Amino acid sequence: MASYLPATMQAQVLTSFNAPYELTILPTPTPTDYDLLIKVGAASYCHTDLVYASGEMGDTLPIISCHEFAGTIVSAGPLAFAAIPSLRVGTRVGVPGRSYHPCTKCWECTNNDGDPKGYSVACPKGGNLGITRDGGFQQYALVDARQVAKLPDELADAEAAPLMCAGLTIFSALLKCGLKEGGKVGIIGCGGGLGHLGLQFGVRMGFEVIGVDTSDDALKLTRSLETKAKIFDARLTKTEALLEDIGEGADEKAKGESGLDAVLILPENQQGFDYGMNLLRNHGKCVVLSFPTSGFQVSATDLVFRDIQVLGSLVGKNRVLKQMLAFAAEKNVRAVTRTYPLRELNELVEVYKTGKGGKLVIDMTL
Repeated sequence: MASYLPATMQAQVLTSFNAPYELTILPTPTPTDYDLLIKVGAASYCHTDLVYASGEMGDTLPIISCHEFAGTIVSAGPLAFAAIPSLRVGTRVGVPGRSYHPCTKCWECTNNDGDPKGYSVACPKGGNLGITRDGGFQQYALVDARQVAKLPDELADAEAAPLMCAGLTIFSALLKCGLKEGGKVGIIGCGGGLGHLGLQFGVRMGFEVIGVDTSDDALKLTRSLETKAKIFDARLTKTEALLEDIGEGADEKAKGESGLDAVLILPENQQGFDYGMNLLRNHGKCVVLSFPTSGFQVSATDLVFRDIQVLGSLVGKNRVLKQMLAFAAEKNVRAVTRTYPLRELNELVEVYKTGKGGKLVIDMTL
């Protein structure tokens, strides 16, 4: 470890489920193998952090949450820079949650579609920052050199952090839709952390984007973005009326041809799922990004007679992370954020629960 690093640091630690985080003094970690030691500049709060803290996923305790953060490399293990020569001490990087120390030998790691050799975000033995091992709600964090991406100069740490999960996840899901320019995609739950980024990415990709939400605050936020996406309140607009409004009414096209090419499902409720499915044309794609414990009920009629494809999407490959960051920097895609100091993480969580939309970020400079 470099001599100028402090021996101890502050971290917000989850010691039990359904309890507040505890601000704690811990030893500063030491990197080994492929590790980078990152001085965290900003760490973003994700819905998964809330779910994990409730005890509904995983059982690792105590743990430091956060799987979307950004910072600067201050030290490295002996294998890190040899594996990724473009990195060095002083490089600013963005850090997604997956995958820390993958096995390098499983099917996922050896069929990784352009990611670093022997590395996969989907490795079943790889660690997941903030879920199976400590994440970003600390002043210094250990990450795998193969999981990070260099940050464009245009993106500050507090701007980059929300892109590491929310941005990557929604960008990857839009790519999974397989749309051509001018294709029509609906984002159900468009005012949340992923959704409002999806509106920006989708429009700038050249798609016709339709956003749907049911929260007054979320709808206000999405309309303030001025993305040219068409925004609808599902409480006031039935799917038939929405399709009529955008020129996809049943009377305007042959049966089965009216509707959207794809929808992204972000809410964790059956009503949101059904709303999205009802917007699709025959042969459309429904990409699911949420994971309610009760699951979703899918109509066999939609699958068999309408040939609707239902796909899941979870984060994205490292090469897609780099593609997303370059796109966000060039096209000026930014999360709407509110920032808090590390000591106020519990206050941030309470604000998140109100559902006002956008992203809440711990800024280590505050």
